[in-house]
Amino acid sequence: MTSVEIVFLGTTAAIPTKHRNHASIYLKYQSENEFSFLFDCGEGTQRQLFAAGLNFMRLNEIFISHWHADHFAGLLGLFETMNLEDRQKQLTIFGPEAEKFVPMLLELGYSTKNFPIVARDVEYEGSSIETLLETDEFVIQAIPARHGIPAVSYAFVEKDRVKIDKAKAMHLGLPEKGPIYKKIKTEGAAAFKGGEVKLEDMAKVEKGKKVVYSGDTMASRNMVKLAENADLLIHDSTFFEGMEKEGYRHASFEEVLRIAKEAHAKEVILTHISRRYQDLKELADKIKPYPHVKMAKDFMRVEVK
Repeated sequence: MTSVEIVFLGTTAAIPTKHRNHASIYLKYQSENEFSFLFDCGEGTQRQLFAAGLNFMRLNEIFISHWHADHFAGLLGLFETMNLEDRQKQLTIFGPEAEKFVPMLLELGYSTKNFPIVARDVEYEGSSIETLLETDEFVIQAIPARHGIPAVSYAFVEKDRVKIDKAKAMHLGLPEKGPIYKKIKTEGAAAFKGGEVKLEDMAKVEKGKKVVYSGDTMASRNMVKLAENADLLIHDSTFFEGMEKEGYRHASFEEVLRIAKEAHAKEVILTHISRRYQDLKELADKIKPYPHVKMAKDFMRVEVK
């Protein structure tokens, strides 16, 4: 059994409140191994990590959605703390134009970093899904977002897990172990004793989990594409009504509902909530008719099983 745990470290928009910190999400994937990732790193993120009891030194990759300060300003302090804690492992920062902005952060002040920090650019134009990181168990992908500046959205996608039923395999005459199992898993079938053994004859496929994080974005077809069949869609809902006439480049509540419906996303969590909304009960009443929709709050934990 594997799990994906999401911890919301910051859920406000551009201006923080006493209840909401700047944008950041911690994702932990647990299988036989454990992996931790940070999506966005707004001001104060490292204090939120401490308060949540999370191990920031486990982070080897950080994914920045765009270079507005409420999504990246926490990197500077996090770099410093990692250095003071004698970090040695490489830290990779992904983001649109990361190779432009990360060196700027590293040049600020007089401190030196005794561990490697590598910037990786993410494509921010077009409509293609880009794979940024891949292991045997999962991939992390990105697609361009609509925000007026270079911006992207991210997806954590667990690969489908094939579980061999050894009793069925032995009934088919297969050996207890051997390379034939790898061939059947990777190719779906293999020749055996003059016939063919198919994967479905001896195994079941456990569908991988999928979590999508929009960052800041207006509604777009790209979000529908990235969020297709997501178990969890975490989406920018800065405003709970349309704000197009005011020139804000964020999605409204109604638009997020439409994106989730078209993408067949199973669960939706709204985040990046504007400080104009002081009455949380009013917002709770707005989402009450939609049982698959929740509103994020700082230190909220969600497990996708």
